[in-house]
Amino acid sequence: MFSYIVIMKAVTVKELKIELSERSQSELIELCLRLSRFKKENKELLTYLLFESSNESGYIESVKIEIDNQFELINTKTYYFIKKSVRKILRIIKKYIRYSKNKETEIELILYFCKKLQQFKPSIKGNTVLHNIYLREIAGVRKKMKLLHEDLQYDYEIELKKLDN
Repeated sequence: MFSYIVIMKAVTVKELKIELSERSQSELIELCLRLSRFKKENKELLTYLLFESSNESGYIESVKIEIDNQFELINTKTYYFIKKSVRKILRIIKKYIRYSKNKETEIELILYFCKKLQQFKPSIKGNTVLHNIYLREIAGVRKKMKLLHEDLQYDYEIELKKLDN
């Protein structure tokens, strides 16, 4: 006997937008709550949108505290464990950046990550992979800075120079 697996194809964002616009407020609330039950990330995104998006600076500070906590948990016995942990921290940061979609928030968090990485003991300069992660993130910040207002570019350039020292 053959068994067939039916795979549901996701519709486009445009089709979703049209369909959602035709729903009532109570139906939309129910859909959001149902969506939040399926994945932790969906619930985290809804939490950001409903409670934290109005206070971006508070959000940045809470993520920085999370970064600090994650850096304290790193097993420093070998560079292998350090690399795994640093990649995990970077994944977490990128997830929080995706929630915000704010370039300034992205630059703030990545610069903070780079600062923590630079201050980390044992030094990341002793490991090519860790040093390359650092350099790649700095290059990404420089690229994203070009999209910001001149005053912000200047402020972030000062922060980058502090990291170079």
